[in-house]
Amino acid sequence: MPRFDDLPALVQRWTDGDKAAFDHVVELLYDELRDIAHHHLQSERSDHTLTTTALVHEVYVQLAARTGPSWRGQPQFFALLSRVMRHVLIDYARRRRATKRGGQDIRVPLDENTASAEAELFELLAVNDAIERLSAQDERLAQVVECRFFGGMAESDIAAALGVSERTVERDWRRARAYLYTALASS
Repeated sequence: MPRFDDLPALVQRWTDGDKAAFDHVVELLYDELRDIAHHHLQSERSDHTLTTTALVHEVYVQLAARTGPSWRGQPQFFALLSRVMRHVLIDYARRRRATKRGGQDIRVPLDENTASAEAELFELLAVNDAIERLSAQDERLAQVVECRFFGGMAESDIAAALGVSERTVERDWRRARAYLYTALASS
């Protein structure tokens, strides 16, 4: 059984192409992956069909097909995992939207619950689009949003992940929120 202290070496072996090392990384981080996934799903609609476990497994499938990232520390690694989870949820939302628009020719009667779920889906995609636009202007601000809002990371962890001070993270968070507020209000 690998130990948590082995994580940097395991990530390096995964980066070098050792797929068994990736399985050990997941084994070591499974509880943390579930915590991050749970945090992501808390901001989703209540009738979301992906469970915490299913989201972790989707991330496993996504990452198993890649070679590992270079190890820059635990906070950066958790930020990467959070980003992959966000992209899985966005892809899932896009597929759901395509299906609702006739992708499988299933008609759903319009009622309050359907309208609410559609609105939440639209909001998630609008937030993602706003973050993508923010990333084009200032990538670090977008990373702060991903880490804080989607990953549930503390400011100290975000600072370590991005290699900046906590004060910088606080300022970036304020700037990013202001940008997103403006971007979402105009969409």
